[in-house]
Amino acid sequence: RCQLQASGGGLVQAGGSLRLSCAASGFTFGGGYVIRWFRQAPGKERERVSCISSSDGTTTYVGSVKGRFTISSDNAKKTVYLQMNSLKGEDTAVYYCAAQYVGPFLEQACIATAHRDSHSMDYWGKGTLVTVSS
Repeated sequence: RCQLQASGGGLVQAGGSLRLSCAASGFTFGGGYVIRWFRQAPGKERERVSCISSSDGTTTYVGSVKGRFTISSDNAKKTVYLQMNSLKGEDTAVYYCAAQYVGPFLEQACIATAHRDSHSMDYWGKGTLVTVSS
């Protein structure tokens, strides 16, 4: 059974840091996946936060987190991380990771697939809550 497990959320003061993890089971990230982090704040729509391509390691970020968040992957551990620094109150949300198979030859896969609806993602993890207190 293919699953994603997100973890690492918690309560942190503004300006602090957290590292989220997204661990895969039943499949491997290597060669052909985009892994995206989404977040959804109370009363707001789900938002794309960041993406990494497992094939070439290219990444993308939503503007509001650029320079503060870093996405990375450890394919051997089948885990994608989201390092979140300089957290702000507006980062408070439930964070979800999701993966989509796009094939091993798609360059800049996060950009190439950015137009796809989030419902097209193949696997979703349960969310992890991040609360940033001011």
